[in-house]
Amino acid sequence: MLCENFSEVKKDFDLLALGELLLRLSPLGNERLSRGDTFLKQMGGAELNVVSGASLLGLRTGIISKLPSNTIGSFAKNHVRFCGVSDDYLTYDESRDARLGIYYYEYGAYPRKPGIVYDRMNTSINKISIDDYPDSLYQSTRCFHTSGITLALSEGTCRTAIEMMKRFKAAGSLISFDVNFRANLWSGSQARDCIEQILPYVDIFFCSEDTAKLTFLKEGSIRDIMKSFTRDYPISIVASTQRIVHSPKIHTFGSVIYNAKEDAYYEEKPYENIEVVDRIGSGDAYISGVLYGLLAHSFDCRAALEYGNATSSTKNTIPGDLPSSDLAEIERIIQGHHSSIQTEMDR
Repeated sequence: MLCENFSEVKKDFDLLALGELLLRLSPLGNERLSRGDTFLKQMGGAELNVVSGASLLGLRTGIISKLPSNTIGSFAKNHVRFCGVSDDYLTYDESRDARLGIYYYEYGAYPRKPGIVYDRMNTSINKISIDDYPDSLYQSTRCFHTSGITLALSEGTCRTAIEMMKRFKAAGSLISFDVNFRANLWSGSQARDCIEQILPYVDIFFCSEDTAKLTFLKEGSIRDIMKSFTRDYPISIVASTQRIVHSPKIHTFGSVIYNAKEDAYYEEKPYENIEVVDRIGSGDAYISGVLYGLLAHSFDCRAALEYGNATSSTKNTIPGDLPSSDLAEIERIIQGHHSSIQTEMDR
């Protein structure tokens, strides 16, 4: 369980995350991948999205990853720095076959859904090793985060992620984990078998209702499912997003957070009829808001819920993977969400 005085612990970082950085290429507007000639180049990656959002809100964050030692790797590193995220724990692949993972994203418009094509095999992140990092790494942060994507990439990334979890946990850091299931990386049974090995180390757990049912074969209501994870494992907080997709351009978003120590659930009215510009990264933005709420507000789950819902809903309105909303904007959005009076613009 989370210790009472954890918010008073001083470390170099509030949040470090381990994960792959990806180059994103998208046709302009609603053009198709199969016929467009021009791509917009951007950076993304689940864990980078999380620490970038948390950095914008005011946490001291860093990313742990491995990049090719070439100009594309420099492009990635520059985006890390631009988001206010530390690159202290980026390592570099000097080999001739060094490469950065790529994904191609095609926007959707009803009834055509958005689409993704991945090109991420044999990338430099798969060469990452626990030996790339000094022992001082594990004393440097209040919270360590990673996801099921990192576990699923390869045996090497899985082995490194699990060992890092153990070492950060032994050093007193909180462990945050997002299931983030991807069927193109592994099967539900593979995910379940692997993730159940690391859940004894996890303090803050992110898992949607659909993923819990499909991957962990859970049954019952979302509240029953969330509580069951804390009965089976020493997890303190479980967060689950709830998205209704009315069309590719109109979504409703909310979430539930369960605090095992309090045996209490936290919910609020959802953000309805969000005008979606780009939904990629909105789940990661939710995690950044929740972790900010917990780490900056003495583990107040109500604050975590409000920041998580607001950051995710807002990210849906921003193109690209990475968020761009600072704390002042998110707090205005939270205030507006709870107000009966809505203004036309911020001025």
